[in-house]
This record gives sequence, structure tokens and C-alpha cells, in this order.
Amino acid sequence: MRAFKRIFVPALVFLFPCLSHAGWVPLNSGTTAYLRSIHFPLDASTGYAVGPIDTILKTTDGGANWVRQASGASWLYSVRFPVDAMTGYAVGYLGTILKTTNGGANWVTQTSGTSDWLLSVHFPVDVQTGYAVGGLGTILKTTDGGANWVSQTSGTTNELISVHFPVDALTGYVVGGTNTPSSIILKTTNGGTNWVSTSGTTQKLYSVHFPMDASTGYAVGAYGPLLKTTNGGANWDSLSLGPSNWFTSVYFPLDAQTGYVVGDWGTILKTTNGGTNWVRQTSVSYNILLSVHFPVDALTGYAVGQNGIILKTTDGGVGVEDNPSSRLTPYASRLTVSPNPFASFATLPGHEADRFALYDISGRQVGMYKGDRIGLGLSPGVYFLKDAAGKSSPHRIVKVR
Repeated sequence: MRAFKRIFVPALVFLFPCLSHAGWVPLNSGTTAYLRSIHFPLDASTGYAVGPIDTILKTTDGGANWVRQASGASWLYSVRFPVDAMTGYAVGYLGTILKTTNGGANWVTQTSGTSDWLLSVHFPVDVQTGYAVGGLGTILKTTDGGANWVSQTSGTTNELISVHFPVDALTGYVVGGTNTPSSIILKTTNGGTNWVSTSGTTQKLYSVHFPMDASTGYAVGAYGPLLKTTNGGANWDSLSLGPSNWFTSVYFPLDAQTGYVVGDWGTILKTTNGGTNWVRQTSVSYNILLSVHFPVDALTGYAVGQNGIILKTTDGGVGVEDNPSSRLTPYASRLTVSPNPFASFATLPGHEADRFALYDISGRQVGMYKGDRIGLGLSPGVYFLKDAAGKSSPHRIVKVR
């Protein structure tokens, strides 16, 4: 059980020239570590990002400068400051739980009672009651600011990757799954005394968010599922996000209409109508993005990920390009690989006679294929598909045994 490790492997990094006006612009993080989580508790000025190799970054000027803080932790996956920029929590490797009460000047290790990796932490309304989730179905709860963490019964041994309590400490959701693939969606209405499983997809889920209440929420995960519920998880509807990607984080800043999704190859998508339509935005990077957060409105937000990438927007990501067709070739905007993942070979309906290049995760071209025999003869693994001229955005495909 190692969240993301089997999926998010080092890839070539490509940077687009900066846009002539805002959109998403890169910030200097001062690190090349995979940044897993970002959170701004009160405004768009003071925020934190965490990752591996004792990485905790803090900014007090909206990301213009990031200062590294010492914690002694080796891998951190999630950070949360519930009510202000002083008291916060971070979780990670082998049950690590850290707490600060002075804005990160000091981070103190708390006793979690588990050696499983913790992948997400959330304190719904105050600094006292919070939840942490992780590997082997681990769910922990504290009601005294982390002095004590009590294990709850989740009913699963799958990885639990994201936890969110929308409005109080009673009703909340957890998502996760395995790479087999399988998915987990759990819900509690009594503060975790009981967790009930609901269904939505067969794919592993990485992020869940309910923007306003416990009724309308979204979840994203592997191979492009975006799920939406409007009845508190009783039913989850699958929304189309276009070409298949790995989506790692979903966030709706103010309401259930305007939201953002990020994922592999620098993918940033935005909706303004509750997920009915999604527009691909320019992220100026092909780095994997692992977390997105908009602190106070739907205009100013941050996304973090691979190689220490931190992106910021102050205009809702619009910039000079809020249309995928201005960056992607016609191929990239309408490719459908079927099936994906595949065991023998895949096809591209409508492009059977066209030729496409496949690249491995190191960026090395492994062959040219016609659209009716994509991946034939390749070893199992993760590959990236582009048109023969190499001008389209890469399309992720997976070959299994």
C-alpha cells in the first residue's frame, strides 16, 4: 500500500511559455519534491504545502516566496489548518501525524496508534475534532486536538485516500480503493461510529469534496471518472470529463456550480455549471498535479504536484486560453481509446487507419502503431499516445496482462 507510487512515476517535464496574461502561472517553490497537498486556511496570502523528504513549505505573500519548515517527518501527504494559519495538522508515512500551534515554527509529532500510511486529514469546524485516513482501511478520529487518536471501523482493508466533512463533525465521506481496480466510498452520519459503503464506480478514487452541504458532492479518480451526488451519496452519477486522465483532486470553492479538477500531465479542468461541461485550462506544465485549492473565491487558487510545481491563478484560470482547441490538435481533443486499460491491443474508433506514436514513462518512443492495433506486442505498463507528428497532447493508456 503506497498511495500514488504505482501510478505517479517520474515523467519528462515540459514547460510552455508563460501566457501573455494571467491564467495559471508557475511559482518558485524552491524544491523538486512531489508536493502532495496544499491548503490556505483563511485567505490567498498565507498557505502551506507538503510532500516527501521532510517537506513543509509556507508562504505569507500569496506564493511569491516559500519558506521551508523543519518537521523531522520523511513523507507527508496531507495538510490542513482548520480555522486559522496558526494551528494545523499534517499526516503521512507510517502513521505520522504532526501538529503546529505557532504557524509551523514548530511541528510536534502526535501518537497515532498506527503504522499505516496516512493519506488525508480533515478538521471540519475547529481544531479539536478531526479525522485522518490511510492504508488498510484506516480511519482515525480525535476530539481533543490530537492528544488522542481513536481508530474507527471502516469495514474495508482498501486504501482510504481522501476524507471530507462538509459542514460539521458528524456527516462525512471517505473515498479510496485499489489498483485492481476497485473503489470505495464510505459515509457516516454519526461522527464515524458507523461507516456505510455507497457505490459509484469500479475505479480507484483519489479525492472527494462537498462544497456547501452534505448533499451535493464530487469525487474523482483513476481513468477519468468524475462522480456527482445530489442526494448525500445515495446515488452517484458519472460525469464526462472528455479524454481519459488520472484525476487526483477536485475542489469547488463556493458552491456546487464552479469547480476545478487536476490530474496527470498538468491537467486542469473547470466547470461553471455543476459538472455538465468541463473546459480544459492551460496549466503551463506537464507535471502531474496532485492537489488544488481555492481559499476564498473561484478566482484565486493554487495547484501543486510533481517536481515541486506550484501553479497560481488570480482569474479563475482563464488567461488567454480557456479552450482546449487552442493548444491541442484535433486528435487530442477527441481521441477515444477502447478499451483502456487493455490486455492485447486497443483501438481508436474513427482513426483506425491513422498512425500514432507511443512513449514509455521515461519519454522514450517505443513504437509507431496504426489506430486499429495500438500497443500490440508491448509489455504491460503505462504509455502515452500522441499523433504521428508528435504535436498533440499526450493521452495516457495502460496495458495489463
